[in-house]
Amino acid sequence: MTCTRTTQPHAWRNALCWVRVFVFAFFTFAFSITMGTAHAASATTQAGSCEPAAWPQWAQFKHDFLSPDGRVIDSSRPDLRTVSEGQSYALFFALVANDRPAFDTILRWTENNLANGDLTAHLPAWLWGRAPNGDWRVLDSNAASDADLWIAYALLEAGALWQERSYTARGMRLAKRVLDEEAANLPGLGLALLPGPQGFHPTADAWRLNPSYAPLQVVRGLATRLDDDPRWPRLAASSAKMIEETATHGFAPDWVRFRTRGSFAPDDQTHAQGGYDAIRIYLWAGMLNPGEPAAKALLARFAPFAEFIAAHGAPPEIVDTSTGNAVGPNLGNAGFSAAAVPFLVARNETALADAQAARVASLSTQSAPGYYGSVLTLFGMGWRDSRYKFALDGTLDVAWKTSCGARRH
Repeated sequence: MTCTRTTQPHAWRNALCWVRVFVFAFFTFAFSITMGTAHAASATTQAGSCEPAAWPQWAQFKHDFLSPDGRVIDSSRPDLRTVSEGQSYALFFALVANDRPAFDTILRWTENNLANGDLTAHLPAWLWGRAPNGDWRVLDSNAASDADLWIAYALLEAGALWQERSYTARGMRLAKRVLDEEAANLPGLGLALLPGPQGFHPTADAWRLNPSYAPLQVVRGLATRLDDDPRWPRLAASSAKMIEETATHGFAPDWVRFRTRGSFAPDDQTHAQGGYDAIRIYLWAGMLNPGEPAAKALLARFAPFAEFIAAHGAPPEIVDTSTGNAVGPNLGNAGFSAAAVPFLVARNETALADAQAARVASLSTQSAPGYYGSVLTLFGMGWRDSRYKFALDGTLDVAWKTSCGARRH
């Protein structure tokens, strides 16, 4: 619509024309704003309302072990305790499932009950439960570094995938506390992860370590997200060295002793036993990105573990790592088989991996798995089903991120 400048006697007509132009422009502008807002609201709604990924095993875990207020309960124990490890794993699984309500509930309980209300200021206590006087509270305020690593990792990856800066901020601060308070320079090993801030340096020349506490992909991921701190690559290097050198006969120990002369020795308390802690080491090794520098060496180092499974149909429950011989007749439970699946897949032993997955399904129908077995199953079978993978830089790839439009920071 156009109007011309004119004088009397047609000025009134021209004025009316300009009024019409103004009205037309106003409603066009208003319409565009309304539609733009509606479109943005629609996009926000679609991104924000993306449903949690269907994961029956995670739903069952929440039903069996997660309280409504976000506490992971080890119901296999009479004291119904909660450990920070359980909270950390549940955060990770909630992220893999795109289950943000569960993630927030678990995070809130963890922060309020294990970290004095602030994960940026306190490492979470490792043990919470019923005290002798009947009160429910922290029973041991010492921290567990494996849980702290996983919590920091889950927070940083959640911050990237869900675009939530508060997660990122807490993850950064917690990760720094792990390095500051739960790592030490060990002569002959380098910067190593201690199992906790207190109690793992029994003598001046010895430290007690747990090889399963520092999954390489988690350390790599933290190094990627926090690339301004050169300590993370050093921690990855010492962790890879410890995992490989302590498996002298192809089996990983639960705990080890390290001395200043640069040598590893059997732990004074658990001796050379490899069992419920160590089963995670094969799991972590199997889930490494194929491009990880340490992956090939670890898959080769643990070949006897795969050979035992081929010969006996399942992993050993307990093995004497100083000899490579199983201790007792028992084979590992369904969780042990689930933990072995990624390892066998990574070694291209597909038939053996399929047989372990079938064993998981069979044993799970015979009896309900406990807390720890369920955790191992969620890790192993969730990875096998491609619900998540670890990128070469350690960051997390989840199956739902493409369909839900997640962006990476």
